[in-house]
Amino acid sequence: MNDLDPNPVPSSEGMDRREFLRIGTRLAALWGLGQGMVPSMARGVEWLANGRAPVLWLEGGNCSGCSVSLLNSYPLLPLSLLTKHISLQFHQTISTATGQLAQDVVNTTIQRGGYILVVEGAVPVAIPTACTFGGEPFKDHLLRCAGPAVAVVAVGACASFGGIPAAGANPTGAVDAITFLQDNGISKPFIRIPGCPPHPDWMIGTLVHVIKFGVPPLDSYLRPTKFFGARIHDQCQYRNMPYATKFGDVGCMLGLGCKGPTTRGDCVARGYNGGNYSCLHSLGPCIGCTGPDFGKQQMYNWPPIL
Repeated sequence: MNDLDPNPVPSSEGMDRREFLRIGTRLAALWGLGQGMVPSMARGVEWLANGRAPVLWLEGGNCSGCSVSLLNSYPLLPLSLLTKHISLQFHQTISTATGQLAQDVVNTTIQRGGYILVVEGAVPVAIPTACTFGGEPFKDHLLRCAGPAVAVVAVGACASFGGIPAAGANPTGAVDAITFLQDNGISKPFIRIPGCPPHPDWMIGTLVHVIKFGVPPLDSYLRPTKFFGARIHDQCQYRNMPYATKFGDVGCMLGLGCKGPTTRGDCVARGYNGGNYSCLHSLGPCIGCTGPDFGKQQMYNWPPIL
């Protein structure tokens, strides 16, 4: 998948070459790469657009919030690139194909192989009829799709670590996608992009990195260290203020159960919705949605612990 050729990026039908280069510049900056890597990153986007790097996107037990976040990728990527040009061979939320046509698209993609498999949502092991596709239980469908994939990317808290579907006493018996695949003997390059929802930069940036340079540096939880290296607490503008004693107060929210000191991600510094907002910006404590215990432990400690 690696391709560092700095030659100009060819144009693709429906997309201007300058647009690919503009997006490549943003992606290179996202990864902290120099200008010399811009053409290569641009070519990665072009490969997504023309189908040379197909993506098969599955959805298990989830709320589709990760897909919604993906569609909010502006200004990194324009919405038209995602909905009209990126070669999402199949995506259960935004694909227009339904019924037998959708099954044919997926089956043809599996037969061809060579795609990046993106999984959104947990695997409902205890309820085989949940999240079925074409009458096939999701766990069987996931195993069949994972076999010919060149890499598996779990997006969102549920696919990454089980999330809320895997909370205690849940009758679905949900487990995260990567653990399920590993337990069933599947060995692939695995990447986790947790979050509820994950930032669109994390998803698009990781896909393009895999296409052009391979799997990025990962931490012990298989999360890209570029996005999940810093603690939330270290980015919080309220960390040196007096402690807040009730929700809505301006101040350090540790006493309200904030999990910023033990949670990693650059969502506060990066910001959602054009870089302007995050949980902490809205005076909400960090709930630890990028960590492995999200959904399995109480999100807040109330009354205050201080």
